[in-house]
Amino acid sequence: MKKDIHPSYDTTTITCACGNVIEVGSTKKAMKTDTCSACHPFFTGQKQAIASKGRAAKFMEKYGTKN
Repeated sequence: MKKDIHPSYDTTTITCACGNVIEVGSTKKAMKTDTCSACHPFFTGQKQAIASKGRAAKFMEKYGTKN
């Protein structure tokens, strides 16, 4: 490896919108994110509302049929 061409690898903090702070190693100083393992629905077990209609049904409801 060549000297003095690689960025420094230091400990940095990742801050989530929910307030959770995680310390990891990275070349960046600080990072912000919208979701993390503490607030993401997959990890918390909370269910999200799922659309029951398909794309075609939504189209037909919006525009209907022309007769």
